[in-house]
Order: sequence, then structure tokens, then C-alpha cells
Amino acid sequence: MPQKITRLAIALSALAIATPAAATNVVASIKPVELLVKAVAGDSVEVSTLVPPGSSPHNYSMKPSQRRALEQADVIFWVGPDMETFLNRLLGGKEFAGRAVAFLESEGGESEHDEHHDEYNHEHEEHDDHGHQDKSDVHHHDHGDGEDPHIWVDPMLALDMAKDIRNVLSELEGVNPEELNANLERFQTELLDKEQSIRASFAGLDDISLFAYHDAFTRYAEHYDLTLDGILTLNPELSPGARHIADVQAKLEAANHPCLLTEPQFNRQWWRSITEGLNVTFSTWDPLATDIESTPSGYIEFQQSVADAVLKCLPEQAQ
Repeated sequence: MPQKITRLAIALSALAIATPAAATNVVASIKPVELLVKAVAGDSVEVSTLVPPGSSPHNYSMKPSQRRALEQADVIFWVGPDMETFLNRLLGGKEFAGRAVAFLESEGGESEHDEHHDEYNHEHEEHDDHGHQDKSDVHHHDHGDGEDPHIWVDPMLALDMAKDIRNVLSELEGVNPEELNANLERFQTELLDKEQSIRASFAGLDDISLFAYHDAFTRYAEHYDLTLDGILTLNPELSPGARHIADVQAKLEAANHPCLLTEPQFNRQWWRSITEGLNVTFSTWDPLATDIESTPSGYIEFQQSVADAVLKCLPEQAQ
């Protein structure tokens, strides 16, 4: 009898090894959100992204297979109604209540997970001399005022997002909270180091006039104290009006070493015509991190990729 019990125990153990528990299934709306999930969760969750490379989150049309992926997800992370407008009606419904987590809410409302922020905001206070902690206030209070929803490009707001992700994932079955905390701590340390390195690399940009295709670059510029002299269009889905084009052309013509930061998602020919005859440097950056590998260090590599694009505006690096 004991032998039978032993054989049964061995068989059950083998079965348990052969059929591991189903991984936590996370859907991210856009690649940068996926990178933040990876930074916090590592390989302990399965994460997929809705908006594919080359598409814009402002006007994406979802496929039926992606709708099914949303239905099967344990949690869905998205920036919010002012960014992924194609998700507004769907994720606002009862079907996804409690599973869809927006980092920003419209109408001045706060994210349902904002109350968790203060739990970790006392950490690393030695970095306050750069004003980093103050930046988190933007994340909490500016949502309904028509503010720029591209929060993930600001490294400190991205850190807030990572803390939200940690808090949400910690509540799910099959996820180890201690592992999430360790991953978040490591990410925060590496991100702050990278932020200081990038800030130092921008020291020679004082004489460069930066222009952006649309307002996705604004938060990055503000965080790193870069001067953004003009934006071609506030709505990337529409060509700007003649008066706005004339204003931008006048600014470009008067600028010192003007550099236009374009984006691969909106590769419109008309910005070439706007700048024709003007001595403008072009550099491409990608707010959607399309070419960044999806790893725990991916978001930090994304920050560096934007910095590299900005540094190409320097006369000695311009092609």
C-alpha cells in the first residue's frame, strides 16, 4: 500500500510539473506600456500589445482577434480616454470593469489606482534636488485640462505608471509581490541613473532650436529642460491650417540651428514642403518605441533612443 501511495505521489508531482499554472495574461494598449509592464513583472506575466508597429493609437481600428484577447485578459493597461480613443467605449463598459486600468482619466478624474502612489513616493528622496518628485503631481491632477496625454515619455511619470502596474499586478493570483517590488526597485534605480546621464548629454543643446511634429515630444522636452520652439500640428490626424504653417515657417526661418523632430507613425510629405528652402535639420524619434526590444530594460533603452534622436540635432552630428 505505501508503494502505491508513493507511486501516486510521484505521478501527481510529474503531472504538476508538466502542467504549470496558467501565466497571468496582460494586455497593454501601446508598446511603451508593455515595456513598463515588462520592467515590473519580468517574465512572470504574458503581455501583448494592441496597437501594432506603424499605427497610431489615436485612430487605430481593432481586429476581432484583439477584441477576443481583451476578453481573455486578466488586466488591461491603457493610458486613457484622451490617448487611445478607439478603446473608450469598449473599456468603459461593464464587461471590463475592474480589469481595465487607465493611467489617466478624462474630465479631471483621477486614475482608480492613484491612491496607491503615495505608498512608494517617499523612496529615493535624495533625488528631490532635480525636482523629480514634484513631477508626479502632474500625473495626478492635470488630466482634465486638455493636457498632453503622452505621459510615458517623461521618465518620472513613467515611474509613477510602473508603480501603478506593480500595485495592480500584486493583487492578482499567481504573481509574487516580492518579486514585483524587487523589479520595481531595480527599475527605479536604473531609470534615475539613465535620466541623469541623458540630462548631462544635453548640455550642448542650448543653441539648438527644437521643433516637433506634434505634441508627443512636449513632456520629454519639459522634463529635460529642452527648449521647444514650435509644434507643427496639435492634431496629427489633420494637416495644420495655412496661418499655423506660416507661423511655424517664420519661427523656423528665424531660429538658430532649427531641428525638426519627426515621427515614423506620421510620415507626411507636407512637412518637407513646409521646410523647403530653409536650413532645417531633421531627426526621427519614435514615441511608440516600435524598434525597442520588449525586455525589462526596454523602457530605459527607449529613453536613450529619444535622447539619441535629439542629439542628432547637434551640427556636428547632423547628417
